[in-house]
Formats: sequence, C-alpha cells, structure tokens
Amino acid sequence: MPDPTPHFRDAAEVERIANGEHGDPFSVLGAHACPESGEWIVRAMRPGAEQLWILLDDGREIECAKRHPAGVFEGRLGSPADGAPPVYRLRWVDPTGTARGPVEDAFRFPPMLGEMDMYFLAEGSHRRLWKKLGARPAEFDGVTGVCFAVWAPNARRVSVTGDFNQWDGRVHPMRKRVETGVWEIFVPHAAPGDHYQFELIGGDGRLFKKSDPLAFFSQHGTSTASIVHDLNRYEWGDADWMTSRAERDLYQGPVSIYEVHLGSWARVPEEGDRFLSYRELGDRLLDYVAEMGFTHIELMPVTEFPFDGSWGYQVCGYFSPTSRFGSPDEFREFVDRAHQRGIGIILDWVPAHFPKDDHGLARFDGTSLYEHDDPRQGEHMDWGTLIFNFGRNEVRNFLIANALFWLDEYHIDGLRVDAVASMLYLDYSREEGQWVPNRHGGRENLEAIGFLRELNSVCYAEHPGIVMAAEESTAFPGVSKPVDTGGLGFGFKWNMGWMHDFLQYMSRDPVHRRFHHGEATFAMIYAYHENYILVLSHDEVVHGKKSLLEKMPGDRWQQFANLRLFLAWMFAHPGKKLLFQGCEIAQSAEWNFDGSIDWHLLGHREHAGVRTLVQDLNRLYRSEPGLNELDHRPEGFEWIDHLDNENSTFAFVRRGRRGEDLLVIVNATPVPRRDYRVGVSQAGFYEEILNTDSDRYGGSNVGSLGGAPSEGISSHGRDQSIQVQLPPLATVIFRRASS
Repeated sequence: MPDPTPHFRDAAEVERIANGEHGDPFSVLGAHACPESGEWIVRAMRPGAEQLWILLDDGREIECAKRHPAGVFEGRLGSPADGAPPVYRLRWVDPTGTARGPVEDAFRFPPMLGEMDMYFLAEGSHRRLWKKLGARPAEFDGVTGVCFAVWAPNARRVSVTGDFNQWDGRVHPMRKRVETGVWEIFVPHAAPGDHYQFELIGGDGRLFKKSDPLAFFSQHGTSTASIVHDLNRYEWGDADWMTSRAERDLYQGPVSIYEVHLGSWARVPEEGDRFLSYRELGDRLLDYVAEMGFTHIELMPVTEFPFDGSWGYQVCGYFSPTSRFGSPDEFREFVDRAHQRGIGIILDWVPAHFPKDDHGLARFDGTSLYEHDDPRQGEHMDWGTLIFNFGRNEVRNFLIANALFWLDEYHIDGLRVDAVASMLYLDYSREEGQWVPNRHGGRENLEAIGFLRELNSVCYAEHPGIVMAAEESTAFPGVSKPVDTGGLGFGFKWNMGWMHDFLQYMSRDPVHRRFHHGEATFAMIYAYHENYILVLSHDEVVHGKKSLLEKMPGDRWQQFANLRLFLAWMFAHPGKKLLFQGCEIAQSAEWNFDGSIDWHLLGHREHAGVRTLVQDLNRLYRSEPGLNELDHRPEGFEWIDHLDNENSTFAFVRRGRRGEDLLVIVNATPVPRRDYRVGVSQAGFYEEILNTDSDRYGGSNVGSLGGAPSEGISSHGRDQSIQVQLPPLATVIFRRASS
C-alpha cells in the first residue's frame, strides 16, 4: 500500500493544485527531492482518477497515495544512487474503471527556453519569436510531444488545454518564467493536428480561454481553437525564384499587381457556392494571372480572421493562414507554384489594429497587454477595434517577428501595410479631447513611426528584393524614403491622391471635363515625391461607390470607352500598377465579398474587350522600358501638351533609361479629333502600338491606320510633329520605329 504520510507543505497548496489555481505548479508537481530524507517524491494530478502508479525504468511500479479527491496523487521513489531526477511514466484508473496510460509526465521535463531566449524576449529583439513561442512539435529525451509557450505576464495561472487532456485546465498548468512573463510546458504525446487553447486566470481572478497568438494553424468563424502544425515538413521548389528575387530591381522594372480576395475571386456554385481551395486556386487563379500578364498577386489578408465581413482586416491569428481554403502547407504550395510560374505573392498585413473578439489578443492576460489601456490611445472608434501599443518592446517584437515569419516561412514577396495613416497620427479620426498628444505636445505617433522604421529596416535587410508598400493617404513626408534620411523606409506608397483625382475626373461628363483639366494633371506635380503604386483597389468598388464601369459617365458605349481610356492612361502614367479583381472584365456590379466575380460577363463583347485590353496593357507595360524603367525619376516623363483643356486632350512622353520614347495621347471627349498635330522630339515613323478604340477591345476602330510619319512642322515647341487621327474617348500610344 502507498505511504499515507502527506508531504505537501500545507493543505492549501494541494487544494490549489486540485482546483487548477496554483501559479507555480512545477514547484509542486513532478519529481522533487525531500529535504529531510533525500528521497524522491513524485506528485501528479489526474482529474477524477481513482488510482495512480509511477512506472520506473527499472521495472518497478509504485502505487501513489491519493492526496485529494479531485485526483492529486503522491508517491515515494526512494533515493537513486546517482542523485539524478528519476525517469518515470504514469498510469491510472479513471472514474469509469478504465485503465489509462502509461504516459510520460509533463512535469518531469525541464524548462525549454534558455537564458538567451529570456534576454531577447525581454529586450523585444527576438526576431524569430515563432521558433520559441506558440506550439512547436519537439522531442526531449527520446519523447515526442509539443512545446507550448505564451506571453501572459499578468496572469495568475496559465494552462494549455486541448485534445490531449480533454480540455481540462487542471492537467497541464504551465511554468512561468518570471524574467519575461512567458509561460511554458512540454506536453508529451501531443502531436500535429491536435486542437488547443490557453486557459488563463487573470489578475482579477476571472477564468477565460484564449487562442494562441502564435498559432500556425487555426479554426475560423465561430470555432476558435488553435491547431498544432509542424512547419518543418514542407519542401520548397522555388530556389531559382528566391535567388533571382534578391537580385531584381523592382524600381526599374515592371510591377503590375492583381489584387485578390480569395473568398470571392471565384466560387463553386454547383457545390453550394463553396470557396475554392488553395490547391484549386493554384490551378485556376495562377493560370489566369499568368495569362493576363500580371507580375504579382496581392492577397487581401489571409491571416486568420473570424468575421467574413471584415474581409480579413480584423485579424485574430497573425501567424495562421486562414483555414477557410486549406492547410498551411497547402497555402505554401500555392505560393511555391506561383513562384515557379514567375508570379510574386504580396500579402496585405494589418499591424494598425485588431478586433475585440474574446478569443483574440484583446485583454489577453486580463489586462491591456497588446493594446493601450487608455481608449484615447487604444481604440479605433471608426472600426470598433483596438490599437497596438507600439511603445511596448514585446508588442513591437510580436509584429516584426510576424512580418519576418511570412517572409521566412512562406517565402512571401512583400507586405502591403494596411491603414498606415491611422498609425502615424494620434488624432486620426478623433475630435479635440479624444486623443493624447505625444511627449512634445504634437499629434504624430512617435512610437508607431519608430516601429515602422524598424520594421522596414529589418525586413529589407533580411529579404532584399521584397516589396514593402504603405497604404497611406496623407501628406506625411518620406513614406518611401530611406530611414537614414528621415523616411519611414517603405519601398513604395499607394498613390491615393492619383486614385481620387483621376476617378473624380473620369466620373465627370466629358462636356464638363475642360473645366476640371487640372484634376488629371495635378498628380505629376508630386509624382516623384514618393515611389508610387497607382491603385484601383477594392475600396473604390464597394459600399455604394459603384464599380469602375458604373463610375463612368454616358451611355453604355461611352462607359466602356471611358473605362478603356482610363485603364490605358493608368498603365501609361508614371508609377507601378495595381488593379482589383473584376475591374479587368469591367464588372458591372460593386464587389460582393460573399459571392464571385461575374465571370459570365465575358460572354459579352464589351466585357471581353476590356479583359483583352488589360492583357495587352500588361504585355506592353512589361515589354516597353519606357513604361516601367523610370517610374520614379523625372527624366522618365515629359509633357508635350497638358494645357489643351478646350479639347480635353493630353499628350506626354514616357522614356526608358536608354532614351526609348513612347508618345501617349489621350482624348477625354467623345469627339474624334481629325488631323490632330502633336510635336515630337525625333524624326521618324511613329507606329501606333495601342489604341483603346480598337475593334479588338470593343471600340469603333478610329485610328491613324497603323501610325504616322513625322514632318518638319514645328508644334509644341518641337521642330518635328506628327498628324494623327484621335479616336473618341480613347488613349493611343505610339512608338518611334527604329531606322
């Protein structure tokens, strides 16, 4: 019979273990040397167990004394000759009389995180945070299991619960590392595929559960468990792409981005309108993008999110690709296949804010851990979300490590950082008295600015050749300038001003455009202040803003002609390009996140014509140095005529590094301009290489019969000129034929 003598320091301690309330369970459970006798005593907690035995390597089985009806046991092992802690396993009889085990005891294993981990975690400089926190399959002393670790410094107790312990928080309470506030435990026999969560007792005594902030795989929607996943199993096949990417100069080459929401690009109507899987997207989407000639796909957030209506911008699983479309390795396969086809993948990334969902980051350990406690600093009133506390080392570490995670583990080719404007200003969307000034009394968020600079510096240093792009709508200076010159360090900035002005201009009736000529020329005044991406994004075709086609004025023919004119003008204008899904087929309806692109529209000549135009624009953009090499340098652009407001025409030159000229002429009225004369810099024959009024695109086929020769007639301050036939509502591009 087991020795009935109690060895707990006091009765209250066994009560706390039994109730799952002990804040330092490793000081009690597991093997401990008795200071009086020197013998080893093993204590274990198995809820509801009737009997429990300790199984030693030498074959002995020691029956334990039951110290609490809830299932707390204790057994004496004697004094091992070498003085080392014993290696043992447990078996027990559960309340139904069923024998369980033998299993390894989590409380016989030492701490997993070393001193250097503690140092870097406390400093906020642990760049590969995901290699230490979260859930990582591992092996200790020949025993396989999972290492769990989570930062929750203000919790009284943290346990990991899951499939491996019947979701009982009393079974695996974790060890607190007081140096950092990280809780950790190695759970033997846990494995990839197991569902889990952390159960916490907050400082206020409240018991609650949280998903793992660093989970690699997560449930979505109303199901909120994290899922153990082994990141080391996938074998990449994109070595050539990764090598060439590091050597590629995106600033002096084509960047044409197709923005995609994976849940609404296409559905499977015959199967309940379900989503396409990552693997199906790897076939259909990649085929389509390759055929259309885009260089990159930008994915609206794929980091796990509970609410479909947030489109992914309210993230709960920062380290999890959403399980809506498949597993993490299936998403890796999608990226891998894209790279093997020469297509880059950019992710929308959301470090500005996070939702208040109970299972997420909000008040993670019962306190404002990731967010500011003061709602004047910590809450986005417009979005009902919380703002990261960028002044906290651990929070910056979490976000920068997350960015590196996607670049490292998923070979992502860049991040488009969402809502940067909201990060830069403390008074963003706030009235007087609703915000707290910085230490200098100003409105700039100095901590967020410092974070963005560190983010870009680290990401570019470790992953040359990537895209770091800011969605930033204000006049904040130097967004895409180097950090060492005072900039934020982004590679590119979305040109929201261009988008606003040009859409406003294009929405006007052509008869009135001559009064608003400056809306279409103003962008060139600031075109080289930043490295711009011209964007026609999802935000412009939703929430009552109408589709691009429906923004265009006039009858149906004029709407399509205006759209074709506009798309070609965009591709000819300085700046890299981004086009949202559906815009390339002249989608008639606004974007619906809960449906599919109206692919059936391609059965109509006009819609198919716009698609063909975008395909040809991508081909031309990629093949003509004059359209992509000097996007961010003034010598790549020259106005020929930006003052002809009476005719609402525009003429300019795009130029490459070796002086390759392309002549672009826009006629923004439905009136054909016959024998329209334009000055040119060099004599020769000017070949018409694109005409948006071509019958190929659904137009009326007005043009210059393939091109026009120059004449020694001065025009627009040039000795040579050409006389062309300008189609109605059209953009025409000419290239001087080589002699």
